[in-house]
Parts: sequence; structure tokens; C-alpha cells
Amino acid sequence: MPDVLVLVDHDGEHVHKTTYELLTAARRLGEPAAVVVGTPGTAARLEASLARHGARSVHAAESAEADEFLGTPAVDALERAAAEASPAAVLVSATTDGREVAGRLAARLDTGLLIDAVDVDSSGVVTQVVFGGSYTVRSQVTHGMPVITLRPGSFEAEECPVRAQVKELALPPTAPMSCARVTARRGAIAGDRPELTEAAVVVSGGRGVAGAEGFSVVEDLADALGGAVGASRAAVDAGYYPHQYQVGQTGKSVSPQLYIALGISGAIQHLAGMQTSRTIVAVNKDPEAPILDLADYGVVGDLFTVAPELTRQVAARRAAG
Repeated sequence: MPDVLVLVDHDGEHVHKTTYELLTAARRLGEPAAVVVGTPGTAARLEASLARHGARSVHAAESAEADEFLGTPAVDALERAAAEASPAAVLVSATTDGREVAGRLAARLDTGLLIDAVDVDSSGVVTQVVFGGSYTVRSQVTHGMPVITLRPGSFEAEECPVRAQVKELALPPTAPMSCARVTARRGAIAGDRPELTEAAVVVSGGRGVAGAEGFSVVEDLADALGGAVGASRAAVDAGYYPHQYQVGQTGKSVSPQLYIALGISGAIQHLAGMQTSRTIVAVNKDPEAPILDLADYGVVGDLFTVAPELTRQVAARRAAG
């Protein structure tokens, strides 16, 4: 079977959950081959977890300056791996960085690009949700090898233990004058909650939360469920919550097992970023709110009454075992 290249998202020590989802999807198209871009020793630290999720080969694209530039080392690594392996496809997570890498790679290779896919079949046909969620379409590349970005949460990560073979992949020298260089890093204050795009449960607040202090209700419910906190664009624009937690077309796309929307009307921009969630629960005092049409379970009521009661019930059931 042909190789399918998967760009590994990692923090230098641990592989992000989105990569395991990509490896699961890659098995539909061929043999998963992970591409690790980082400083020397990174691939060795990640090899075991990648092999446990089906990566039969690990391309180690390592250099002392790999973390100093944005995007370019990953594009270089995938381009060289594609030249060596002649893969059936390249899979990249549909994050902000992933979309940039995928677009630049497709341009370099003069091949087709399929973005923000939520499914892919064995023939390379992908399913996409487009026009703000108004339509679901199926697309396929007609020129060259497909470069595909998959929306985080679209696949259930499944273990498939194999023996991995590590292959050294030399990176070309990076030209500083033509690339964006990282000058400083500052970690986001995330607390103990899971990362938004990797969480199995997301609780989001909207304009109906009515202020920054009102988000404590959202946070309490998220913590009771072991989930992440999200926010609508209206809430972010109003200064209720930091921009990094925005869910929607101009924010992050999520696809958790459970999505709870508190005080979110359901503008098309927001729906585009969460409508592929497995189960959607909406609480809104407006019975005509568009999000109630999308929700699997809708509650017409005051979120400041409903959410705290739900939090208490969840906490009580957890305490009871």
C-alpha cells in the first residue's frame, strides 16, 4: 500500500490528539507515515506513541533551527518526504498553522488542496461542510496528489500498534530573509482544562452570558464535565472572554462528543465552527433562536438557572460514583 504522509503536531515532548486522528484517517488511504519536524531528538521521543497509533514509518526532519521559523520547515519537510515516498496523500490538521502549511505545500507541488474536511474515504473523496454550514459537499482532487486538511475532532483516534521505522530527513537551510522568524514565545494560561480543539466536551458562552463575570457559570459547567470553555464571536468582541477561545468561522473549529451552547443565538458564523459536534445541547431564552433548530436537545430558559442546576446534577452524580 502507498504511504500517506501525516504532519505531526507536538509540543516537543508529547503528540497532540489531532495527530492520532490524522493517523486513523490515513489508514483508509494507505500506510500512515508520520513526519516529525523539530529539534534533534524530537522524533525519538515521539516514536513510541506514533507507532502505537499506526505510523509504520517516522520521517525525522530535525535541525537546531527547526523551531525558529513559522511554517517553512514543515513545508520543506513534507516536500522532501513526498519526493522520496510518492505518497497517496498528505494529511494535515486544519489548524491555523496547518492550513498555511497545506496551502504552501500544494502550491509547491502543483497539486490539489482539499481544506477543512470532516471525512475521507478510501478513494480519496472527502466530505466538507461549506458556506457557513449551509451545505455538505464531497470533493476529490483531479490533479496530482491530494493535500488534505482535516478538521480536529472529525475522527475518533484509534490505536493500531505497529513497529515503526525512523528515517532521517534532511532539512534544507532556511533563508531568514524570506521566512517569518519566531522571536519570543509566551505560553497561554490554560489551567487544567483540555485544549479547545482536542476536548471531548466543550461548553461555550455567548452574548446571553451578559458579561465577563457571567462566564463563571460557563466555566463551572465545563469543569464539572471535564471539558473546555469556548465563546462565540459576539462574546469575544464584547470583551467577555479572550479571543483564543472563540469558536466559529473566524475562530476555532471544534467537533467534540458533546457541545453545550449557553446564551448563543446561533449565527451562521458560529455554527460553521461547531455543527459537526456529535451531540449539541443549547440553552437559550429565545424560543426562535436558530441554534435550537440545530441542537439535538434544546432548553428554552434562563441559562443562569439551567446551567447551575445542570452543574449541580453532574457534580452529584460524579460524587455518587
